[in-house]
Amino acid sequence: MERREFITLLGGVAATWPVAASAQQALKRRPTIGFLGTNTPSAQERWTAAFVQRLHELGWIEGQTVAIEYRWAEGRTERFTELATELVRLKVDVIVTLGAAVTAAKQATSVVPIVFAIANDPVGSGYVASLARPGGNVTGLSVQQRDLAGKRLELLLQVIPNLSRLAVIANFGNPASVDEAHDVQVRGRALGLDVDTLEIRGPSDIAPAFDTLKVRAQALYVSNAPLTVTNRIEINTLALAARLPTVYGSRVQVEAGGLISYAASFSDLFRRAADIVDKILRGAKPGDIPVEQPTKFEFIINLTTAKALGLTIPPSLMSLADELIE
Repeated sequence: MERREFITLLGGVAATWPVAASAQQALKRRPTIGFLGTNTPSAQERWTAAFVQRLHELGWIEGQTVAIEYRWAEGRTERFTELATELVRLKVDVIVTLGAAVTAAKQATSVVPIVFAIANDPVGSGYVASLARPGGNVTGLSVQQRDLAGKRLELLLQVIPNLSRLAVIANFGNPASVDEAHDVQVRGRALGLDVDTLEIRGPSDIAPAFDTLKVRAQALYVSNAPLTVTNRIEINTLALAARLPTVYGSRVQVEAGGLISYAASFSDLFRRAADIVDKILRGAKPGDIPVEQPTKFEFIINLTTAKALGLTIPPSLMSLADELIE
C-alpha cells in the first residue's frame, strides 16, 4: 500500500473514532429512572404524564436521553417490596415513587436516590431526617392529606347541612390511611358528627363494608390509599347505589364518579418531582435537596353525581371549585 493511500485510510478511520466514541458515551450517559407506581397505569395516567412532560421540558426525553422502567403495584401493598427490589437489581439511577411504597424502596436500597412525589409526614414516617436537610438517599414532596381532613368535612357540610352521621372507609393495611381516618374521627366529632370507621384491607372487603354503611351513615369519607384509588369505580358504584355522597382526597376518584374532593394537585407534585430528578441526574445529592410542600390545591365537584343523588350544590360553593364535572 502506498504511503498516500495509507494516510488517507488512516484519516478515514480516525474520522470515525469521535463519532463512535461519542455514541458509546451517549449510551453510557443515558440514565434510567425507575418509576414505581402504587396504583394501575390508568389511575396514575394524569400524574405520570405530568412527570414525563416536565422531564421533556428539562431536556430528558424518554427513549432518547433517558430511559424509564415502569412498575405498577395495582393497589397491592404486598407488591411494593418485590417491585422496588426489582428496580434496584436493574441498577436504575433514581427511583420515583409515592406513599407507602417509599418504605419499600428505602428498605431495598440505601444507595440509589429515591424521590417521593407524594408522601404523608415524611419525617414521622422515617423517610427523611428533616424537611430542610433530608440526609441519606431520600427526598421529595410532602402532602398534607391529614391536615386537609377538616377542610374536606367543612366542604361536605356545605353540601349536606343536616349531616349528622358520617362513615370513614380506610385501608388499615396502610399506616397513612389509618392516621387520616383517626383525624377524620377527631375533626368530625368537633363538628358535631357521629363518625364511624370501617376497616378494609383488600378489594374483597369493599362490598361487605357497604352492606354495613347502608344503615349507619348519611355520607362517606374515603381515606386516600392505593387500594381505594385502584378500586375507585367499584367504591363509587356502591356509594351511588347506597345513595351516599362521597368526599375524597384525590381528584381521580371524583373523575370516576365521586362527589367532591379537596387535595393538593397530584399532577403538580409529579411535575415538581421531575425537577428534583433533574437535579439528581445532574449530580445533586438527594440528602441535600430539601423536601418541598404543596403549593397548588384543587377543589373538584362532580355535578353529574350530585344530580344522581338529588343534591343541589350551593352556587357559592360552585364558585369556589377549581373544576365542575358535568
